[in-house]
Amino acid sequence: MQQVDQTAFSISALRPFVPAKDFETSKRFYADLGFRVQALGDGLAEVSFGEHSFLLQNYYVAQFADNFVMHALVTDLNSWWTRIASLDLASRYAVESPRAPRLEPWGLNVAYVFDPSGVLWHFAERPS
Repeated sequence: MQQVDQTAFSISALRPFVPAKDFETSKRFYADLGFRVQALGDGLAEVSFGEHSFLLQNYYVAQFADNFVMHALVTDLNSWWTRIASLDLASRYAVESPRAPRLEPWGLNVAYVFDPSGVLWHFAERPS
C-alpha cells in the first residue's frame, strides 16, 4: 500500500454522524452530559465539547445504532464519572445504567455510557 504525503493535505475536522431515535431526547441527553448542542438545520445538530464534535442526526437504524461506539479519551475520568453518576441517566432517559470505570485489558480505564438510541460511549483515560 502506498503512503500518501500527508503534508500536502489537511483535515480541519473529522466528525461522525451519530444516529438519534428521538432527536429532541438525544439533544437533551448530550446537553446534560455537558456537551454544547447547536442546531444546524432540521434534523441535524453539531454536538461539541471544546474542539471536538460530532453530528447528531435525526435518523435511526436499530442495527446500526446498536453497533455504534464513540470513544472519548479524557484527562480526568473520575470527574467525568462523578458527573455521569450524578445525572441518573437510566431513570431519566430509560437507558442502560452507566458502568463505572474499570481498567480494561487494552490498557485504558473506561466508563461506559449508553445514549437513548443505544449508542455506546467509552469515556476513557490512560492510567497514571
